[in-house]
Amino acid sequence: MKQYKLLGADGSIYLSDTPGEYGGNSKQRVYGRMNCGTKLASMRRFPSKYEQSRVFFADEKTALAAGYRPCGNCLRQKYKEYMADPEAYKAKFDL
Repeated sequence: MKQYKLLGADGSIYLSDTPGEYGGNSKQRVYGRMNCGTKLASMRRFPSKYEQSRVFFADEKTALAAGYRPCGNCLRQKYKEYMADPEAYKAKFDL
């Protein structure tokens, strides 16, 4: 059975039988959809560099708990809400 490396809320990597729902960039501390246009463009422009900073999350709550913010492109509405008040946005997830 295939195992997937996911980043936990505490920032440590763990193995899961289920793939992550969101992908992220550890340098920019941003998470988004797997089919995000910004991610796809970055992967084409900088294939080996982008892979080095790529992380995956089981869900949005885990990404937020690990200190990441929503992508301004593929999660535009969530990004706007987060940027307006990060603490209120995190509170929706009991963080």
